[in-house]
Amino acid sequence: MTKIYELAKMIDHSILHPKMTDADLIRECGIAKKYDVASVCVKPYMVKQAKELLKGTDVFVGCVIGFPAGNSTIAVKVFEAETACQDGAVEIDMVINIGKALQGDWLYIGEEIKALTDATHRFGAIVKVIFETDYISNNTDIIKLCEICTEVGSDYVKTSSGFGFVKGADGKYDYTGATIPHLKLMRLYSGPAVKVKAAGGVRTLDQLIAVKEAGCSRCGATATITMLEEAILRFGNE
Repeated sequence: MTKIYELAKMIDHSILHPKMTDADLIRECGIAKKYDVASVCVKPYMVKQAKELLKGTDVFVGCVIGFPAGNSTIAVKVFEAETACQDGAVEIDMVINIGKALQGDWLYIGEEIKALTDATHRFGAIVKVIFETDYISNNTDIIKLCEICTEVGSDYVKTSSGFGFVKGADGKYDYTGATIPHLKLMRLYSGPAVKVKAAGGVRTLDQLIAVKEAGCSRCGATATITMLEEAILRFGNE
C-alpha cells in the first residue's frame, strides 16, 4: 500500500455546500473517482445519483442526516437514514441534538444515537456520529459522547459538520472544526471498535497527516485535490 493510497482512503470527499447543484455533484464525484478516495459525503437527495456516478469504483457513498444543525426528531432522523440506505448509501453521518447534549440530557442523546446506529446497521451500513465540537467543546461532554457511542456500538465519532458557525463579537460567523486536542481526546475515550473522523478545517497535506497521527481513520474534506496532489509530489511511489 503506497502512502498516497493510504491517505486517499482516509478522505470522505464532502459535497455538502447548500449552493451545490447536480452539475457540481457530477464534477465532485469525478474528483472522488480520479483520486480513489474512501467515500463521497452527499446530501440526501443526491444519494441515488452519486451511487450511479460511482458505479464500478471503490468509492463508497455516504449521506448526512439531520444536517447540519441536528434539530430533527429521532423518528425523522431514523426515517432519513433508512431512506438514504435504501437509496444506496452505505455510510451515514448523523448530527446529534446539540441542544440536548449541551443541557446534559444524556438519556435522550443515548436513545437518539442508539436509534440511528441500530437503523443504519440493519441495512449493513456504518454510522458516524457528529458531535459539532465548535458548540460542544467541553472535554467532559465530549468524553460522555464518546462513551455513549462506544456503549451503543456506533462505528465512528466525528468532530464536526463543517457548518458549525459561531457568531463572534463583531457579528461575523466563523468556525474551527477539528482540532488535534479534541481528536486525541476522542480517540482516548472511544472504545477500540470505534473509529475517529476529523471534519472541518483540514485543508493541507500536513493537516491531513496530523489528524492521522492523532488517531483518525477518516477525514472529511473539500480540499481533496490540493492535499493529494501535494502527496503525489512529496511521496511519489513510496
